Amino acid sequence: MKILIIEDELPSARLLRRKLERLGYTVAATLQTVEESIEWFRSNAEPDLLFMDIQLADGISFEILEQIKPSSAIIFTTAYDEYLLRAFKQNSIDYLLKPIEDEELENAIEKFLQFRRPVSPFDLTTFETLFKNTTQTFKERFTIRIGQNLKIVTSQQIECIYSENKGTYLYTNENGNYLLDQTLDALTPQLSPKDFFRINRSSIVQFNAIKTIAIHSNARLKIYLKHYESDELIVSREKVVAFKNWLDQ
Repeated sequence: MKILIIEDELPSARLLRRKLERLGYTVAATLQTVEESIEWFRSNAEPDLLFMDIQLADGISFEILEQIKPSSAIIFTTAYDEYLLRAFKQNSIDYLLKPIEDEELENAIEKFLQFRRPVSPFDLTTFETLFKNTTQTFKERFTIRIGQNLKIVTSQQIECIYSENKGTYLYTNENGNYLLDQTLDALTPQLSPKDFFRINRSSIVQFNAIKTIAIHSNARLKIYLKHYESDELIVSREKVVAFKNWLDQ
């Protein structure tokens, strides 16, 4: 049986892999991002069973399913509330609540082996809506140190967050540019998916900051913001569909 893990938290991914290997199963690969996962599916045969976290470093796992539409059976690994979990169960999708217990993992695999078939078709839009409407709270303010002073920047003042020369920077609608002490991967799940979108490995944009969107080469899109100017604001090809859906929500 071919198993794939998609999980951006390395400790959780390693622990799940060890649990599966102790049960005698081999994990084909462990992936961390939406982009990496899409590329993997394009160059490898589909796994029989897929363990997938919902929130990944560069987006949510539904973006992978929208692009690839795998026939693999899916077991979601999530830390989200009971309301969302009931929705998964009612739509014939199995799930494991973090931290994953050994007995629950064994039962989920046994269920898959018993039926030995992919999960029933499901509506991705429904699950995305449920996920984005859960009670999870997102970062609304950033405290930035400037010399001996502290500056407060609200999430609505942000135009974009980008990485450059091993640093992570926040750019505001007042043309302020500030160095942050967290990586882009760490910040992505802290930001509201309604207001922010990670367009590529190095850039996150805020919805209200977008001025113009232009067609770019290789089926990509180029973003022009109201104040921040950069040639790096390109929506990667793998993200274009999810980006357009984000604009329309």
